[in-house]
Amino acid sequence: MSERGFAGRVSDSGDELDAVWTPEGDAIVFVATTNRDAAAYAETNTSLFKISANGGEPTRLTTTSDSFSRPTFRPDGKALYAGYEVKSDNKTYHLDRLAKFSWPNTGQPEILTEKWDRSVGSFAFTPNSKSIYLTAEEAGNEKLFTMPADGGEVHLAMDMTRGVYTNLRIPAKASSTILIANWESAINPPEVFRLDLQSKTQQPLTTFNAEQVAKIDWLRLRHFWFTSKAGKRIHNMIALPPNFDERKKYPLFVVIHGGPHSMWRDNWGLRWNYFMLSRPGYVVLLTNYTGSTGFGEAFSQSIQGDPFKGPGNEINEAADEAIRLYSFVDGSRQAAAGASYGGHMANWLQATTTRYKALISHAGLINLESQWGTSDTIYSREVNNGGPVWEQGPVWREQNPIRYAKNFRTPILLSVGENDFRVPLNQTLENWSVLQRLRIPSRLIVWPDENHWILKGENSRYWYQEVYAWLKKYLDQPGGTISDTK
Repeated sequence: MSERGFAGRVSDSGDELDAVWTPEGDAIVFVATTNRDAAAYAETNTSLFKISANGGEPTRLTTTSDSFSRPTFRPDGKALYAGYEVKSDNKTYHLDRLAKFSWPNTGQPEILTEKWDRSVGSFAFTPNSKSIYLTAEEAGNEKLFTMPADGGEVHLAMDMTRGVYTNLRIPAKASSTILIANWESAINPPEVFRLDLQSKTQQPLTTFNAEQVAKIDWLRLRHFWFTSKAGKRIHNMIALPPNFDERKKYPLFVVIHGGPHSMWRDNWGLRWNYFMLSRPGYVVLLTNYTGSTGFGEAFSQSIQGDPFKGPGNEINEAADEAIRLYSFVDGSRQAAAGASYGGHMANWLQATTTRYKALISHAGLINLESQWGTSDTIYSREVNNGGPVWEQGPVWREQNPIRYAKNFRTPILLSVGENDFRVPLNQTLENWSVLQRLRIPSRLIVWPDENHWILKGENSRYWYQEVYAWLKKYLDQPGGTISDTK
């Protein structure tokens, strides 16, 4: 493409073009941005383009400053659908809504889920093109919903109390509607399932992990809610250790999700596997603080202008509530950890409380100001913090962990990938320098072959070993991790 600033949609694995063939087979619709070169001083967006199968210069299909992604044609070929995200109102988060275009004459899109307060995950059409099934996050789960293909109310198609549905598919040429999706939970690695809407049940089509899963001693996540001192309803989950005994006492390990615009989900994961973290004998607390997704757009947006203080208070209040609710939680032994935004928050807890016996911060910022100047994202940070750093608005001055270094007391394990461009190495080195200057017990791990995440198997194994050793040092009592209730 000849325009400056051309690039694909940014994903965790690089640039994606989200290309699909048109129903006629003579062209391709794809997603790209043409203003990536303005990212330092303005919001960037992705647009839909069409290019002939024979090549040539693409034609832009969308002309607004908002973003479009995931183009998908309806089976009858009469409409094009895409993910839609507002980019024009100076907010740092918006729901991913569903847009519909007529085809082949696209014109302006109709936003089908504009009034629905959830983000659209995967979506698929019934073979007759009359209905859409879609998934969306909600309070720790990702559930299945349905709506008319031409717009209308969104309804819950099949409720769930645990797990998440992802990668929803419906065979376009089947004689009836067949729903296929991945399902997983915190204690069930992903498998392929067929969903039966009449019986409201799911049948496994694959059982790759069933035999091994049956051998593991683990329990389902428990959910609880509380109302914060600021008046917000906050959702939480806890993971319990193996050989769990309700009559015993266990240390509390508070684990903080990244983003901040993501959600602790009842799902399977490697980087923060709940049961790997609880395995030594800890109750793991997972709080969906302000800014989390799956609770409506306003809840996610309300972290803007309050990146650490409000969510930090909620995390501490969640720990208090877990101690109050569950007699098996030992409130005298608490630790906290997080990565990315969760790492930022671990450093904020270092600056503002001494309630935790130990902290762990992977890829966490210590200095809002130097993070602004070295990260691969700039403009969204100043939008979130109320203006550019040189104007020194309240957030830059009052919610910057390094400005509270005189309060640092808690032993902390630091970890960072040397190839991390989101939260670059300088942040962890600044933190390390402060900790050494203050002679606070600390340990530094730099991963020379990792980026923002620890992805390599042996590195992950070593990281868990380091986490276990750090927590054991500061949480365990003589004679074991778990003490009997007297």
